Amino acid sequence: MATVATPDTARCFPPVISPHTRLLILGSLPGKASLAAGRYYAHPRNQFWLLLQSVLQQPLLALDYAARLQTLLTYGVGLWDVVAQARRHSSLDSDIRDAEHNDLRSLLQQWPTIRAVAFNGQTAGRAARQLPMDLPFTILPSSSPALTLPLAKKQQCWQDQLLPLLHPG
Repeated sequence: MATVATPDTARCFPPVISPHTRLLILGSLPGKASLAAGRYYAHPRNQFWLLLQSVLQQPLLALDYAARLQTLLTYGVGLWDVVAQARRHSSLDSDIRDAEHNDLRSLLQQWPTIRAVAFNGQTAGRAARQLPMDLPFTILPSSSPALTLPLAKKQQCWQDQLLPLLHPG
């Protein structure tokens, strides 16, 4: 049965990926600010770009959106979401209803250069069961302002968990 679009229906963006992508970061579903802007992690209080800036040691916040995405791709990092579409009246993951999930297995088969997956938060992390058993993954503290963990602790976790996936061995 096809989902009927309503004002509360949210759809994910296409994946940001290239033949050089080694690490795929998966969020849950873009929030209202991101959907309105047509950009991943557009809410000004979302810490995603700041956290990745600390991991990659690149000035992501000073770049425009297209340059941010290009920098991620240059470093072998891709982006996507686990939820293809859902009803949600707010930007909170706890408000996601009637979720239809993206086919992560097919994406990983299409892009065999992906060697690891990182989930941005617990909601996204529940999709880990869709991954092939031999693919390393990690569940990061959410970059959302709804997670009140101090920024310094989030940064340390993101660095500790992502750097080994970006530079294995």
